[in-house]
Amino acid sequence: MEDDQWVLVRRPKEKDWWSPRAEDADSEKDTKRSKPLKVTFTDPAKYWTDAIPIGCGRLGAMVWGGVGSEIIQLNEDTLWTGSPGNYTNPEAPEALSEVRKLVDDGQYAEATEAAIKLTAKPADVYQLLGDIKLEFDDSHVAYGRDTYHRELNLDTATVQVKYTVGEVEFLREHFASRPDKVIATKISGSKSGSLTFAVSFDCKLDHHSYINGKTKIIMEGSCPEKRIPPTLKPNGNPRGIQFSAVLDIQISKDRGVIRVLDDKKLIVEGSDWAVLLLVASSSFEGSFSQPSESRKDPTSDCLSVLQSLMNLSYSDLYARHLDDYQNLFHRVSLVLSTNSKNMTRNVSAGSTNFPEGSEDYTVSTAERIQSFKRNEDPSLVELLFQFGRYLLISCSRPGTQVANLQGIWNKDIQPKWDCAPHLNINLEMNYWLSLPCNLRECQEPLFDFIAALSVNGKKTAHVNYEASGWVVHHKSDIWAKSSADYGEVLWALWPMGGAWLCTHLWEHYTFTLEKDFLKDKAYPLLEGCASFLLDWLIEGPSGYLETNPSTSPEHVFIAPDGKPACVSYSSTMDMSIIKEVFSAIVSAAEVLGKMEDALIGKVCKAQQRLYPTKIAKDGSIMEWAQDFGDPDVHHRHLSHLFGLFPGHTITVEKTPALCKAAENTLYKRGFSIFECLYCNV
Repeated sequence: MEDDQWVLVRRPKEKDWWSPRAEDADSEKDTKRSKPLKVTFTDPAKYWTDAIPIGCGRLGAMVWGGVGSEIIQLNEDTLWTGSPGNYTNPEAPEALSEVRKLVDDGQYAEATEAAIKLTAKPADVYQLLGDIKLEFDDSHVAYGRDTYHRELNLDTATVQVKYTVGEVEFLREHFASRPDKVIATKISGSKSGSLTFAVSFDCKLDHHSYINGKTKIIMEGSCPEKRIPPTLKPNGNPRGIQFSAVLDIQISKDRGVIRVLDDKKLIVEGSDWAVLLLVASSSFEGSFSQPSESRKDPTSDCLSVLQSLMNLSYSDLYARHLDDYQNLFHRVSLVLSTNSKNMTRNVSAGSTNFPEGSEDYTVSTAERIQSFKRNEDPSLVELLFQFGRYLLISCSRPGTQVANLQGIWNKDIQPKWDCAPHLNINLEMNYWLSLPCNLRECQEPLFDFIAALSVNGKKTAHVNYEASGWVVHHKSDIWAKSSADYGEVLWALWPMGGAWLCTHLWEHYTFTLEKDFLKDKAYPLLEGCASFLLDWLIEGPSGYLETNPSTSPEHVFIAPDGKPACVSYSSTMDMSIIKEVFSAIVSAAEVLGKMEDALIGKVCKAQQRLYPTKIAKDGSIMEWAQDFGDPDVHHRHLSHLFGLFPGHTITVEKTPALCKAAENTLYKRGFSIFECLYCNV
């Protein structure tokens, strides 16, 4: 269905629906006078989160929009610390027995303390590529602040920055092209010969840069071999991932010159315009290949890409970028309206329609967000919806690395939470929109990642837990780390990461009905996951199949002895995910004619004995197998509602009592808005 365009419509007193786009005279009429979806700013970015992201899956950038000086902060998705590791621990089985006994004896605080023995070395860390630094002449300091405008056009995936200095309007355009593997920037002035600036590279990692051929700057560097960066020496030779970035500058033929300064910086003087082409590459050859053994030459790769662009103009690059991007972005339209006769909104083909004279486009997106509580602004919701689709398109494409904690964008060598894929909700959330928002190709890196995880996860399952199949915990990295991360048990000890990821495999099939995908890619991974879960489950005292040890991600409880703890048995999330995986593999076996397989027989028997979801005495869903005290009733995670979403085991039709308990759970957590949403579904 990748060539179909879907439309989600919301009108007062009507239900929402997805459908292939139908011809609609009113909608077509609105489209003709529509304006593009834009995220707008009235001043340069002061913080990294105010900069504008662009990306083509493998390459990403954050555009700050400075005037006197500008930073274009760069990322390449294979730049990580470290190298492939050993994710097994021969001493884990003994520790596992100890923890299980403590849980069986009701010593939950002691089990929590002992469970640290089940954690391992920490994941590696996502790195940054560096910065393109632009420095303009002193006249730019006196720019007209009321003329400044910075925007991201979601319809074209293009950033524009414009402002006026005296009588000259300066314009910068930025986009990241997947077809040509390049980040392109065009800078121009409205007056001939008015453009003068300096450009150079900078990087927080070990690096050096130099000029090549009078129009190119080459930066070469290394990622640290270990996650805690060592003291880097200029002439050192770290065994981590090597990288290169090459910036090529083209200027107007009739005016302007390019000068070299200190063999590191290029000066453009008196030009009408300049085009900057940024390409980058690394020595990374795969999750199981040692960086020190790589034969890739990143600099040679970069120069080869630039050579392939020699016969393409800036307009050619832009057109190819648009064709590629809009093929994805234009598949879905969102249409919202209000009850107000004076304010209607429509989105069609990635555009926003406002009644003539009803909108002031000088208002920034930040101001619209501030006023959203007071003023009904459906177009802002449409903008947010399409911005989410834009980000997934920009950070996850076939053949790239999986979207990490921040997609692809990062400015630090030691980013928060390592900027790593977190499997206890963050990675899954990144991809929730791929199928319902008609971006199924953007999911391919996730499936490639799951396949890599299963390789290491099989070793971890066998050695650490003496189990078959494969297992992955809450956090991973580019090396497909599968063991529990080093750190606090309340988040590190959670062997359900791979199982949750496997639910995406079945969801992909139910959306696409691609039987070859189910047979060749999804089913083998589901088999391995289900095999581990069958071995991980143990028979509890009440006869149910349970998990021990078990946590509810990142949350603690008060044990009956009054001590805080996080390790017990059969958390609701554990059991909900297992139910989902078992249901998926049985359904997949029905499609593929594998119902007679021995594994499916074991799964079907186990399904009937899984520990059930229970309702607490206050009417909410129990987060743990016992109705423990909760020291943080407003905890940000809603792990125990997995069966409601994204799972399918709690439904209005089949489990009305659990649905009511789920509503009570949301109230308890502080989500009072649920009442409005629930009553209007």
